[in-house]
Amino acid sequence: MSGHSKWSTIKRKKEKTDSARAKIFTKIGREISVAVKSGGTDPANNSKLRDVIAKAKASNVPNDNIERIIKKAAGDGNKNSYETVVYEGYGPEGIALIVETLTDNRNRTASNLRHYFDKFGGNLGTTGCVAFMFEKKGVIVIDGACLDEEAVMDDCLNCGAQDFESGDGVFTVTTAPGDFSDVREKLEKQGYKFLSAQIEMLPNNMSALKSDENKQKMSRLLEALDEDDDVQEVWNNLENVEDLP
Repeated sequence: MSGHSKWSTIKRKKEKTDSARAKIFTKIGREISVAVKSGGTDPANNSKLRDVIAKAKASNVPNDNIERIIKKAAGDGNKNSYETVVYEGYGPEGIALIVETLTDNRNRTASNLRHYFDKFGGNLGTTGCVAFMFEKKGVIVIDGACLDEEAVMDDCLNCGAQDFESGDGVFTVTTAPGDFSDVREKLEKQGYKFLSAQIEMLPNNMSALKSDENKQKMSRLLEALDEDDDVQEVWNNLENVEDLP
């Protein structure tokens, strides 16, 4: 997956979240709460929390908001007990989708997702039906403005990155999932600012939609998933997703 395609996808997400900032804050807040409850409030001793905080900062969540969410999660007791549930399915023309959710009601979430897939020309599948088409990777996107590509590449590879790509004014760094936190923290200490930093499911092969009608359906399916509060991340193998209407 090229750096250009990766960043174009992120930009498409960002355009939506900019117009609904409260929603993305809510979703990341839910992730922070889960991380706190599983490993405590100290990022130094909670790698999952460190990663989510980095993701929050890349999404422009203010530090005050992050601290407030952490304090609230620490005092919530057993309230708002969320679990991660991953769904797999197909969009129009067999486009593969993986949907990661954080939910306190599996029945509600499954029902909503099934409705979205059915309504917009797809179908919700069984566990494992498309996962083999994706590979889990750490993905860090660095703003390339005013940076020397060779110097950044050397820094990234020396920090343990598996791959480095440039395109569309950004540098896309991929890591093994287990190395993600270490690479991100090393680059952060060197002063790099991230446009995105998280574990992703990257498709091994891309597919294109042929009909304009199905492009419209795919666009509406992705929008419906993005709007659902239970949905945290959506990955797909659609080629040129940034060209959807």
